[in-house]
Order: sequence, then structure tokens, then C-alpha cells
Amino acid sequence: MAAIGNRGTVTEAPGFDPEADMQKLREAMKGAGTDEAAIIEVLAHRTIAQRQRIKEAFKRAVGKDLADELSSELSGDFRSVVLGLLMPAPVYDASELRNAMKGAGTEEACLIDILASRSNAEIKAIIAAYKKQFGRDLEEDVIGDTSGMFQRVLVSLLTAGRDESDHVDEALALQDAKEIYEAGEARWGTDEVKFLTVLCVRNQKHLLRVFDEYQKISGKDIEESIKGEMSGNLEDVFLAIVKCMRNKQAFFAERLYKSMKGLGTTDSVLIRIMVSRAEIDMLDIKAQFQKMYGKTLQSFIKGDTSGDYRKILLELCGGE
Repeated sequence: MAAIGNRGTVTEAPGFDPEADMQKLREAMKGAGTDEAAIIEVLAHRTIAQRQRIKEAFKRAVGKDLADELSSELSGDFRSVVLGLLMPAPVYDASELRNAMKGAGTEEACLIDILASRSNAEIKAIIAAYKKQFGRDLEEDVIGDTSGMFQRVLVSLLTAGRDESDHVDEALALQDAKEIYEAGEARWGTDEVKFLTVLCVRNQKHLLRVFDEYQKISGKDIEESIKGEMSGNLEDVFLAIVKCMRNKQAFFAERLYKSMKGLGTTDSVLIRIMVSRAEIDMLDIKAQFQKMYGKTLQSFIKGDTSGDYRKILLELCGGE
């Protein structure tokens, strides 16, 4: 399920000099105003690993944390992007999950976006980062903030126990398809546990066979059946898993599109995907976006954002 090679828009800066970059950022924060263009120039064109070295150089030279300094200088969505870029990937995901569960409500979409799309190794790293950053157990927090079958699906994903081999057992794929059909379309009420067992545990190639067999048995696409059988967050998480198994980049393209179409922009979703995928598969997400919606991702960003926030997102997109 991992992308082959680097398909990100952010790649290692040639001739990288963390000391020079650190000085540029210091200069950008000196005096009355802040030079946002200089901040974009450095941070949007360095990999996560390179940004960590800039942070170390800053702390060595100034005795302060770069993220704290930038946080006090910047504001709004631009600040959110910049601070996100300074975090290692598991720390960023952990922070997003913590923010989604803090306070009164829960942003279930964030839990779904992250946990349905990450590999076993990524989920384990997120759990460790969450414990280190917040001194809390991620599974306990998820259980405390969710309920019912939705909670059980998230807990299953958090075990990081999905088969990640390429093995397809044809007989088992047919059996899985039959059992899902019998658990949903073929009966009154839905046995959601059967969906969980298949969708949260089987490997990608096996699931693609299950989806094909399911279509033959039921005459329906698995996504159509999930929409008919489930509702709310449970429907959303099962659909996200199916979509990620079929084409993860198309899943993210759809999430970006929905975050910007209609009235207002869901900036939390837009920022999360742009920051977390820039170095991994943003080139493929952009290609999927254009294929699915007939317009470039950049054109949507231009139409829905403004100022320095727009500029940094466009740079993460690979420029205008």
C-alpha cells in the first residue's frame, strides 16, 4: 500500500544548510513585523528530516524552541500549517488526534482520516508519539470519546494488526464476500462485526478480491451496500477503509475537494492533508484530483484561501 519511491511535492533541498536556514528564520522574526515569505521559502521546501535539523540549529544558537517562537509571531491557519510542518509525521498525527478529542466535542472525521489510512508501522509510531507528547494512552482516549460499533472499529485499527502481505486466498475471499453479504444485504438488520472482521484485518489485495466477489454475489458495489446498511460515523469509517484500499490518493483527493466545495472551507481537513501528504504522495493526489473533478487542486486552493495561508498551501502543492 506504500507509494513506490517519493511521490511528494516536497523533496530534499539540494545543498541544504541548516545553519543558513536557521539564520533566515531568525531574520524573518526580527523587528516589528514578520517576513512570512521567508518562512514559506524555507519551511515549504525542506523535508521533515531537514526541518528537524533546522530546529536543532535554532535551539543551539538561540536557546529557544523554533516552534514556540514562530507560534508567538504568527496567527490563524498560516500558523497551523507552519507548526504542522515542524513536527515529525507521527507527532503531527498524534497532535491532530489529540486536538480532535480535546474539549467538548469530538472531530470524528480526523480520527477516521488518520486511522483508516495509515499503515501498521505508522499507527504504532503514532501511538508511541501520543504517549510521549501527551502522557496519555491513545486507545483509552479514543474509547473515552467514542462509542458503539464506531468505537470498536477504531480500536481494531489501533491494534495495527492488519495483514500487510500480498497473499490472496481465493476461497477465503469468496467466503468473506458471502459472509458480508449475509451480514448485511441478505438479512434484516446488519451484523456490523462481520464487516469489521473483514475490513479491518484483511490485506489490500485480498480485500480488492472480496469487493469483486461481493459485486458478483449482491449485484451491488460494496460502497453502495455500506451506505444502505450503515449510517453516521460507522458508515464514514467503513467507506474510508474501502476507499483507502482501492485508491488512497483518490480518497485524499475527495477529502480535499469536500473540504473546499460549497460554503466555507473546512480548513482543519485541508491543512491536515496538505501537511501530512506533501512529502509522501501529493503528486498522485493532485493527479487524482484533476482526474476526478476536472480542475487542478491549485485552482481550488486559490479560490478558497487567501494571503500567506494560500501561498504556503500552493507551495506544498508544488507551486502554482
